[in-house]
Amino acid sequence: MPLRPIVTLPDEKTLREVSKPVATVDSDVKKLWDDMLETMYRAPGIGLAAIQVGVPRRLIVIDLAKDGEEKKPLFVANPEVTWASEAQSDYEEGCLSIPEYYEMVTRPAEIKVRYLDRQGEAMELHATGLMATCLQHEIDHLNGVLFIDHISRLKRERVLKKFQKAQKLGKL
Repeated sequence: MPLRPIVTLPDEKTLREVSKPVATVDSDVKKLWDDMLETMYRAPGIGLAAIQVGVPRRLIVIDLAKDGEEKKPLFVANPEVTWASEAQSDYEEGCLSIPEYYEMVTRPAEIKVRYLDRQGEAMELHATGLMATCLQHEIDHLNGVLFIDHISRLKRERVLKKFQKAQKLGKL
């Protein structure tokens, strides 16, 4: 399985693109998922949206297993949040597309997501804790939203300037 390059800031053009639904879970979708999973594991990360590897399709892979634990990948196509709790939770989020930057983000503590699984079957998942946060983070990617959009404008502008400066200096 090839390792795909991860799109990072300051490439907002790609990262802000809204992804298109997949018509069916076919062999091309499964191959892309496999590539994404391998890319995510090697990064390392716990979630990856297809747009982060430059493919504007509504596909996500997630695996919350820690080092040494059995891998439990979740393959998600065309996710749709059908319910979100009023209760909120805070997590320090990071992103493979915004390397080495972490910030506290407040999101709904629980969500329900409808999606297609690896067999193309319609599924619904009630997620809490880290899984709820990760799903919301990755679904945001599919909608052209980054986790830094959930922090103050001042912090967001500083992060963007940092990555633009690094690119100019050839450090990206």
